[in-house]
Amino acid sequence: MESRRQFVLSGIAAGATALLRNAPSPSHAQDNFDLAELTVADLQAGMQSGRWTARSIAEHYLARIDQVDKQTRAVLETNPDALHIADTLDAERKTKGPRGPLHGIPVLIKDNIATADRMQTTAGSLALVGSLVPRDAFIVTRLRAAGAVILGKTNLSEWANFRSTHSSSGWSGRGGQTRNPYALDRTPSGSSSGSGVAAAANLAALTIGTETDGSILSPASCNSCVGVKPTIGLVSRAGIVPISHNQDTAGPIVRSVRDAAVLLTVLAGVDPRDKATKPKGVDYTAGLDANALRGARIGVARKHYFGYSWITDKIVNEAIDAMKRLGAIIIDPAEIETAGKYDEAELEVLLYDFKADLNAYLADLGPGAQVRTLADVIAFNEAHADTEMPYFRQEQMVAAQAKGPLTSPKYLAALAKCHQMARTDGIDHTMTLHRLDAIVAPTGGPASPIDLVDGDGGSGGSSTTPTAVSGYPAVTVPAGYAFGLPVGVSFMGRPFSEAKLLSLAYAFEQETKVRRPPEFKPTVSFA
Repeated sequence: MESRRQFVLSGIAAGATALLRNAPSPSHAQDNFDLAELTVADLQAGMQSGRWTARSIAEHYLARIDQVDKQTRAVLETNPDALHIADTLDAERKTKGPRGPLHGIPVLIKDNIATADRMQTTAGSLALVGSLVPRDAFIVTRLRAAGAVILGKTNLSEWANFRSTHSSSGWSGRGGQTRNPYALDRTPSGSSSGSGVAAAANLAALTIGTETDGSILSPASCNSCVGVKPTIGLVSRAGIVPISHNQDTAGPIVRSVRDAAVLLTVLAGVDPRDKATKPKGVDYTAGLDANALRGARIGVARKHYFGYSWITDKIVNEAIDAMKRLGAIIIDPAEIETAGKYDEAELEVLLYDFKADLNAYLADLGPGAQVRTLADVIAFNEAHADTEMPYFRQEQMVAAQAKGPLTSPKYLAALAKCHQMARTDGIDHTMTLHRLDAIVAPTGGPASPIDLVDGDGGSGGSSTTPTAVSGYPAVTVPAGYAFGLPVGVSFMGRPFSEAKLLSLAYAFEQETKVRRPPEFKPTVSFA
């Protein structure tokens, strides 16, 4: 195992920086792809009729990755066992019938989600190449039990974007820079960059990302996808490379609300290894209703989230008008008065959590791991600065390493402030005051240019923090395009209101049908 680890590490390290220096060669030879924009239901119908098999579907997506991903670098690796798994599922379908809606459906997962198979789990870092995870992440176990085909791992902002204050979203030492398929010189956003791009570019039927603050919602929005950031406690985090047990969650990034509901139904579940998880047992597809906005009380959070980008404001205001046409009662404004007032406290919590949670994760790795602590990771990055830090450093990691234990009074005070301001005085207060079913706001602005010199830019106004810090759910859905760049609108709600939020998002989606697939343009077209 040691020789395999060193071989993989040296090969990836040698190529990572060289790959980055070459701009992609865009191809407009697009979309005669047979499975383009197909849903889980479409694929199941095709397998039921005999038009496709799980194997032929997996082969189609693998060929698609081979053809298209040279431009986007969304996929770090494909599963060498994918076709064998698909064959087994085809045989089972013939003898026993399908297990459920995910039987034979290919899924790409973010590379911070553990798979105890022949694939790597690295969070994009060369420091974790060759390390052995002790078991599948709980959500991977659930996917396998549901009959999904784990097709591969997606690139991400390295360490889920908790390494540097000047990072470029979608860049990792292992995978290089992921690119937005709507304009290849634009950010894919992050940290679930590869998952958002892969879903948008039809590289798999479904993808999964993870979020601490914005890492599902933002790449979903920037890639014209539906993203679900679940309530903390709905989806297990066991086996996922952590940042914060207070804010981390996994969730779907897909092309339609119904597919998000299908996937979330499988991901949600009680896990003894994640004490936050609570029993729910909800079929999220059952409540989808194209008339769900009729009579729904929808509040608009304007302060702090509008006014950064005129074209984003225009798109989201038109989305609100569409909700009104569908019968929603619009309360405008319905401000989250604490927005922006606990950002420093949030960072303080994340720094403490990252040190404690990452140390626990690394200590559980199998023999041969190169790093066992955050201090080891920092030292590895310094020793391999040419491949790990050619563009930005590791300020966040260094700051986290300096923090004390989770019993520190400073940590406990910051955590209490976050919960009070994000929950009690934030979303809870606004929803109670206006008797709301959901709060809406722009998920964020259109994708900014990739900048490896100064790091991520953007027009501001991201609305992901209230639900991230509170641990509450949010769903983003495509709302429109700014010069061809996608913009999403988010529905936010109370804890475990995913069924309500998905239904509201579904009604909006069915009315507007905004999403269109990317064209892999080299840059933004202003024609």
